[in-house]
Amino acid sequence: MRSFILYFVLFFLPFIVFSDEEEYSFNIESIKKKPLQIGGYLEFRPVLSVLDVDSGSYKLRFFDRYEGKSVSEYNFNALLDLSYEKSIFKAMVRTNSLISRSFAGWAHNTSLYEAFLSVKPSNSVSLEIGKKRLKWGKGYAWNPVAFIDRSKNPNDPELALEGFTVATLNYIKSFQGKLKTISFTAVLLPVSDSFNSDFGEKNYINFGGKIYFLFFDTDIDIMFLAGNSMPDRYGIDFSRNLGSNLEVHGELAYTPDYNKINAFSYLFGIRFLTKTDITFFLEYYKNGQGFLQGEMSDYYLQINEAYQIFLQSGDDTYLKSLSADSDPAYSSFAPMRDYLYLRISWKEPWDILYFIPSLTTIYNIADNSFSIAPELLYTPITNLELRTKISLLVGEKGSDFGEKQNNFRLEFRGRYYF
Repeated sequence: MRSFILYFVLFFLPFIVFSDEEEYSFNIESIKKKPLQIGGYLEFRPVLSVLDVDSGSYKLRFFDRYEGKSVSEYNFNALLDLSYEKSIFKAMVRTNSLISRSFAGWAHNTSLYEAFLSVKPSNSVSLEIGKKRLKWGKGYAWNPVAFIDRSKNPNDPELALEGFTVATLNYIKSFQGKLKTISFTAVLLPVSDSFNSDFGEKNYINFGGKIYFLFFDTDIDIMFLAGNSMPDRYGIDFSRNLGSNLEVHGELAYTPDYNKINAFSYLFGIRFLTKTDITFFLEYYKNGQGFLQGEMSDYYLQINEAYQIFLQSGDDTYLKSLSADSDPAYSSFAPMRDYLYLRISWKEPWDILYFIPSLTTIYNIADNSFSIAPELLYTPITNLELRTKISLLVGEKGSDFGEKQNNFRLEFRGRYYF
């Protein structure tokens, strides 16, 4: 025992003697940013969907097959971020790879979400060229002013999305006084068979711009998009903290001569944090380009008529025309005009560490249909997220959510960040 104590003291004595000196040591190399950064996540996401076999969406998708009351799918996803920064140059690549098993069998796809080169000759000026997201707008669930971005999924607004190929010039300047910051972003967006082929009419170069102000502690953006690929549009947004626990934000988009009307789309929302760490996101969204209730009802009526023709004669021409050639706005996340979004999340309730329950609902004001989705998020170890989510869709026949493909959806997601 004496030998063991002696060995113990001799082994730990250097750490004891130099402990005070080491406690205050500082190694700049340990925090110095490395030129090459690698990150991303691996994800496994199984899904069980209980189908509404009487809905228009079901008939449009499964008219020539019977999938039963439910379908399951298994998704394996890998998102990879690579960036390299040296001197005034920075290169960034983001890829998304998906392997899935569904009613249609196995499928796999790898998409290039972002890939661009940035040059920053000074603190005020930067130039970027390549594929990237611009992330215009202040809204959480919707962004009517995101003229050069793909639409968010309000059921999961934080999902990574694919960007467009653009060239941008950015200028920023700071001031003393009420106007603290001003910046300008100029955008070139070509549309052809090779670039941004799904953006709009091809063989045109479109121009966009955004001016940002930090004025009286309020974030303000003014933006526009002009060109021949789609109708010109103009927008403005703002965000302001009214206190440490309350933020308000809004967006307004104007599209003149959209289908022979001047369309206004706008959003207003608040984010409120209680003393017990409960966060409320509440947003109202007016989709000026959306369909009226009667127009949506007529669309679903056409689907039912086409389905009856198919059952009686086997002729699926009408159904296929509705599926392939109809306005894609019918299948968008917000096809109608007036929506309310509410998300409530509670961080670590009852002192349960690393646990966040939440509830999300999307309500269609015109037809009183809605979705409601309780969710449980748990992070048992660093970089590992486990999420369980249930989505319920409620609505009468002919309504927005009542005609969706699913009645019920159960989803689990395991995601590991690296």
